[in-house]
Amino acid sequence: METLVVDHPLVAHKLTTLRDVRTDSPTFRRLADELVTLLAYEATRDVRVADVTVQTPVAEAHGVRMARPYPLVVPILRAGLGMLDGMTRLLPTAEVGFLGMIRNESTLQAETYATRLPDDLSGRQCYVVDPMLATGGTLAAAVQFLFDRGADDVTAICLLAAPEGLAHMDEFFAGSGKPIRVVTAALDERLNENGYIVPGLGDAGDRLYGVV
Repeated sequence: METLVVDHPLVAHKLTTLRDVRTDSPTFRRLADELVTLLAYEATRDVRVADVTVQTPVAEAHGVRMARPYPLVVPILRAGLGMLDGMTRLLPTAEVGFLGMIRNESTLQAETYATRLPDDLSGRQCYVVDPMLATGGTLAAAVQFLFDRGADDVTAICLLAAPEGLAHMDEFFAGSGKPIRVVTAALDERLNENGYIVPGLGDAGDRLYGVV
């Protein structure tokens, strides 16, 4: 598994404001949207393209266009919805699927409660968006779900990641031979006893949408 921590002053600037407990929900949503677009720029460096030739007002020019099948963007509900617009702004031709996952408090395993995805993802590049890579259980289950449907390339885009979550992803997919990337704005120190990333930014879903 490949991990990319995006080192850019604009990324660091926006993330600092997201961390601030004084940042209200409207500002948090706007900055998360802007930050995702910056992360997506780095995450899509290997997006598949096809060679084309176009006619300029002066002469022919060789270039590229997005290859088919188009990439699939998959937000993990509910917090991942706050990252969707930032992704589709950069990839307007991408298709969008939805994956609802929740941790079973008895088994501590991630369970799927809602899906809106193609049954066959063969040959598809997928971009999973979820703000926090904490324990890694939900993200690993989501990525495996996409592979089980035939996806052959998955990139996860997260605002923050914890070392424990990355370690779980590495162990979960060890020897799978599948191309997996995690792109994040920062690798934080650790998880606390409640499973929150430290220093983190709190519960991303609650800060995006309020406590429900």
